[in-house]
Amino acid sequence: MHTDFWLERWEQNQIGFHQDDFNNHLQAFWDQLQIPAGSNIFVPLCGKSQDLLWLRAQGYGVTGVELSPIAVRDFFAENRLEPTITTHGALQRWEADGLVIWLGDFFALSAAEVAQCAGAFDRASLIALPPAMRERYAQHLIQILPTHCRTLLITLEYDQQQMNGPPFAVHEAEVRALYADALAVSLLFVTDVLDDSPGFRQRGLTKLEEKVYVLQEKTA
Repeated sequence: MHTDFWLERWEQNQIGFHQDDFNNHLQAFWDQLQIPAGSNIFVPLCGKSQDLLWLRAQGYGVTGVELSPIAVRDFFAENRLEPTITTHGALQRWEADGLVIWLGDFFALSAAEVAQCAGAFDRASLIALPPAMRERYAQHLIQILPTHCRTLLITLEYDQQQMNGPPFAVHEAEVRALYADALAVSLLFVTDVLDDSPGFRQRGLTKLEEKVYVLQEKTA
C-alpha cells in the first residue's frame, strides 16, 4: 500500500476511520499503564484524532506523527490551536500547547523525536497497514521508542476473506509474532463490536472483535 493511498483518502475526505469522540478503550484502560502525568505520549499515524486532546487533558505532553498535511492542518485549525512550524530534514514539526505533530513519513521518524516518550497509543496504525508493511512498522516502533515505553494497542479481528482492508484484521497470533520477541504482550480486553459497526456488516462481515493489549518492557 503506497503512501498515496492515504494522502488521497484525506484529499477526498474519505476518512471513515476518523473518530469524532475520544476512544472508549483509551479512557477505560489507559490508567492501567501507570504512566505518570507530565510524561510524553506518542501517537503514531495520528490523523486529526481527538485522542490527542484527551491525553493532553490528563496532564501529558503528546507527540504524534502523520503523513497527511490536510490532517495536520485540520487538527490545529479545528481545535483553534496556533502552531509553530519548523522543518527538520524530511519532517515538519507542528507544535502548540503541549501538542507536537511531526508531519511526514512515519519511517522517517528517529529515536530522537520520541526520546522523551514514556507511553504510546496505537488505535488505528497497525490495523491501517497491509501485512507486508506491519512487520516493518512494528520493528521501527520497537527501534525508536525508549525501552521503558508502554503501549496501549487496539486491534480488530475478523475473517479477512469476508472483507478487504483497511482497516485490516490483525489477529492475536500476529500481534505476538510482531512484538513478543522484544516486549511483553498482555491481552487486556476482548469485545464484539459488529452490532456497533453496521458499515462493516454491510461490507460482509459476520463477526468483528476489538482486542486491547499492553506492550511493555520484559521483566527478568
